[in-house]
Amino acid sequence: MITNDPVKFTRNEGLKTGNTVLAGTIAQTLANPEIDSFTQDDYEFLKFHGVYQQDDRDKRKVGKQFIMMVRTKFPGGTLTADQYLACDRLASTYGNNTLRITTRQDFQFHGVVKSNLRTTIKELNDTLITTIAACGDVNRNVMAPPTPATSAIVDQVLEQARKVSDALNPATKAYHKIWIEGQELDLNESENKEFVDPLYGKSYLPRKFKVGFAIPPLNDIDIFTNDVGFIAITEGDKLVGYNLIAGGGMGMSHGNAETFPRLADVLGFVRPEQLEAAAKAVLTIHRDFGDRTNRKHARLKYVLEEKGAKWCRLEVEKRLGAVLEEARPFKFTKQGDLLGWHQQTNGNHFLGLFVENGRIKDAEGYQLKSGLKKVLEQFPTEVRLTASQNLLLVNVKPEQKSGIEKILADHGVSVSNPFSSTRLASMACPALPTCGLSLAESERVLPAIITRFEKLLEEVGLKNEEIVIRMTGCPNGCARPYMAEIGFVGKAPGKYQVYVGGNESSTRLNRLYKESMKIDDLESELRPVFTRFLQERIGAERFGDWSARVLWNEIPPVPAKN
Repeated sequence: MITNDPVKFTRNEGLKTGNTVLAGTIAQTLANPEIDSFTQDDYEFLKFHGVYQQDDRDKRKVGKQFIMMVRTKFPGGTLTADQYLACDRLASTYGNNTLRITTRQDFQFHGVVKSNLRTTIKELNDTLITTIAACGDVNRNVMAPPTPATSAIVDQVLEQARKVSDALNPATKAYHKIWIEGQELDLNESENKEFVDPLYGKSYLPRKFKVGFAIPPLNDIDIFTNDVGFIAITEGDKLVGYNLIAGGGMGMSHGNAETFPRLADVLGFVRPEQLEAAAKAVLTIHRDFGDRTNRKHARLKYVLEEKGAKWCRLEVEKRLGAVLEEARPFKFTKQGDLLGWHQQTNGNHFLGLFVENGRIKDAEGYQLKSGLKKVLEQFPTEVRLTASQNLLLVNVKPEQKSGIEKILADHGVSVSNPFSSTRLASMACPALPTCGLSLAESERVLPAIITRFEKLLEEVGLKNEEIVIRMTGCPNGCARPYMAEIGFVGKAPGKYQVYVGGNESSTRLNRLYKESMKIDDLESELRPVFTRFLQERIGAERFGDWSARVLWNEIPPVPAKN
């Protein structure tokens, strides 16, 4: 039946079009010391400024204690020693004395109270660190390969990632006015009252948008999980362009078949000079065709799923004003980071340090936060954050290596990263107690769960086996669990969906193996699976490949998408 009922847009769409500068009443709330939190409307506007308003869920029985999460924006995860030291200081002064590396190569500060929020963001900006568009219905941080030993073109790709990031930033003046100047934006001025963002328009994007760069054969940023991706194509040591991909994304909702993780489609090849225009073309396709009536169905991946890659390619060509060349051959063989000492292509060295679940902190006998602070005070090297939540010290001169090793050793940190290969390959989202979406634990429990895995693997004869294990407290997939060889996705306290079958190159989605598993039953549930794997594997076959070959035939088929 055809009706003339008006389209009902989501609440967020009304907020954005009603306040196109994204200022809300943030400045007024910051100026009022009598209140400790922002309104629900400002909760949404704050995201565009790089802030999530949260509360400590461990203390809810006493009452909501509001705290803020502040997220930086580091294209390619790169920052100077001075910027790192500023972040370290701010985490100690205004946060919970930890820095958390995100799975998109940013820092998150947890535990910032409202009275310290503006000071935190201003002091970040004083060291040329921004938080604008680190969250919200805009492009988020642009990811890029951080590891300088993998290719001579890494620095070139990082520079191009920075340019794309700048090109996709929103143009509102509210961020600078509120956080840098500490003033309220005058919404009666015509330029603010009638402001329309030149790229995003009046209503910005239907949901978030993510961009990444990768250099084969190392898929260290999970390139196919991005809304738009650029896969570097080289001839010898020369970068000739990029394969353009679009339509990836991780998040879904439990019990909602219209939502699902999806890998991006390869659309074609673009030259380096076409990068910004190609990124804007895909972004504006999301802007113009994304679902604004249902935020659970509002990502670009659903546009691609429903309209197809061929349609998207033609739409990109229309907006680009050029026909895309055919995609060039490429192959990914591995994901993850190079840890320990490695020589760079320029003769210097870099040190890759494992940071469990990305949390840089001091613990008894392992003072990673203090050790890194002292290293960077004495040896001001470049810092790079990885998509696997680890940290690289880059451009270390040969004569500096022993000094860095000694400082770290004095703080209980070994440059050899003496952990099991499965632990080194693990990732988790923050989840409880800060994330309001979390249904189950993740970061706080995964280290102990990995210890149980280590014991179980040793018991069945797989002691040195690397298995990529990722955990999230909800189905939004911030730690990209749907790419893991084993993925745990929170359903309820102590209960998780279990996914199996991701591959080493992170180019294949896994599949649901168990709808709900009590984490207390981990050994009894997985011992027979690992025993079978050891008996049935072919040669050095990985667990994810065996799972896809064997277990996928034993679980219900994936439902067809409408």
